[in-house]
Formats: sequence, structure tokens, C-alpha cells
Amino acid sequence: MPLVEIAGVHKIFGSGSGAVPAVRGVDLTIDPGETLGLVGESGCGKTTLGRMVVGLQATSGGSITFDGRPLAGHFGEPAVRRRIQMVFQHPAQSLNPRMRIDTMLKEPLDLLTDFPADEHEERIGSALRLVGLGPEYAGRRTRALSGGQQQRVAIARALMPEPDLVVLDEPTSSLDQSVRSRIVALLRDIQRQREVAYLFISHDLSTVRRIAHRVAVMYLGRIVELADTETIFESPRHPYTQALLSAVPMLDPGDRKERIVLPGETPSPSALPPGCSFADRCPLVFDQCRSSHPQLGRIEGDHEVECFAVARDVLR
Repeated sequence: MPLVEIAGVHKIFGSGSGAVPAVRGVDLTIDPGETLGLVGESGCGKTTLGRMVVGLQATSGGSITFDGRPLAGHFGEPAVRRRIQMVFQHPAQSLNPRMRIDTMLKEPLDLLTDFPADEHEERIGSALRLVGLGPEYAGRRTRALSGGQQQRVAIARALMPEPDLVVLDEPTSSLDQSVRSRIVALLRDIQRQREVAYLFISHDLSTVRRIAHRVAVMYLGRIVELADTETIFESPRHPYTQALLSAVPMLDPGDRKERIVLPGETPSPSALPPGCSFADRCPLVFDQCRSSHPQLGRIEGDHEVECFAVARDVLR
């Protein structure tokens, strides 16, 4: 059974003529111990979806189920909050610079768990060792740490109540490449040890490739392609996915792909076209695309694509 089931989820900001749809009918699952990568351009709705999964924003429609239980109305319960944690993009903004690190790590133990108080110090030390810092950092404050060290503290804090799911929202985007690689390796090691599931939200496709088991590609609030990581990177089918991947830098010149430059601009979420939202930029567009909206459909194995042209090609 999936750990997380997201079914027909919508999120609309504002109302009336000022309504802006940020997420539009998303269906996704996350299995225990799995990393699902969620990728797309800035403003596509991926962070909004992540914040709905952890209860920081309410859905406008659809449902989110965790371990077989609907989450609506239960996000504030300690038993739920303990099992679902989040790591934010900017660690300096999500950590209190005035608090000692051990105090920050102790808070989730006090608020969300019933672990014996005499175990807290050892748990804090173990968490710091797990993220590669060591117990000597317990008495320090985060303002004295580097960006990579701060993000390690944020990860340690998220892991304190021993969650089953961690939503990671651009956890490496503010870090330089060498630190980014170490954080990704750290997350993979923690997952092997703890069997924790991740929703890894990022626009950095090269990082996603290194950590995700499956990848969901998002465009204007919709999932347009979903498959295992190797399939997405080696055999992308949606034209938007192909364009995204063509922009990923390659170290080996022989691996570089011809850059696909999409025409036009991304439509405004508040003024979407009547058919497929990608139609005006798509090289495969035909009449049906401009009048009807495609649905995410299976084309082979567990590979799903939201595209009339791809579906038509599969049926030939």
C-alpha cells in the first residue's frame, strides 16, 4: 500500500476573477522508503503541492491520504505531525539564529514524541552524527555555521521525531555544487538506514537524477509525465520533459543533447487556454490539443504521459 496517495488535488488562490489555479487535479503516490522527485519550472505549483502534503496549506479540492488515513482535519495532531516532516529551501530562514542547535533539535522531541527525557541528549547526539556534524555542534548557534552545515541541522531537526515521510523543498538549490553533492549523498545514506520516504522537490534535474526512484514532471499545476528515473532521463516522451532535459549540463561532451528551445511564453495560470496548457508551445500540437485537455495515461509499463500526440503514436 502506498504511504501517500494524492488524488485529484487542486489548489486555487484568490476567488472570482482574481482566482489563480496553482495545482490542477494532481494524482500521485509515494511508497514507503521511496524518493519521488517532483520537477518543473519555477511557478509550476510543485512547492504548493509539497506544502499541502505537510498541511501548511489546505487543498481546494481532492484528497491526500497518509498510510490509509485521510489527512484533512488531522494535520495538527502530534501523531500525524511526527510522521510527516519538511526541510525548506533556505536553512538560514527556517532555523532560529538565537537558539542553540541542541535546543532546536529537542523541540520536536518534546512536542511530538513520548521518548523518555533521559534519552533526549543521546538522540540529539545521534542525529548530529547521522548528518555528519557530531555532538560538539550541539551548543553552537546556526549563524556561526556554513550554508551546508545549516542544511544538515535542518535535516537533523526533521529526522528527530523519526518520520516516515520528509518533504524536501529545493533542499540543495542555495548550496554550491560540492556541498550539494554531499547533502544528496547524506540523504541517500539516511534513507538506507531509516527507510524514510522523500518527496524531493527541485528544478535541478541533475540532482534529482542522483536521488529519485521515480520522477513526476509538473507544468502549470499538472503532472505531464511520470515514470521511473531512468525512463524519464533516457526515454522522455512529453515535449516539455524533453525540453527540460535538453537544458541539463553534461560533463561529457558526447552526452550533450541538442538544446530544445520552446517557442512563446508559459501562459498565465489565471488565463489558461481552453485545451492543453502546453499547446501554444508544443511541436506536436494538433486540433484536438486546442479544444480538449489530455489526461495522464499509461503508455508502457508504469510510464505515464499527459499528451494526445504521444497517446495517438502509442496506439498506431
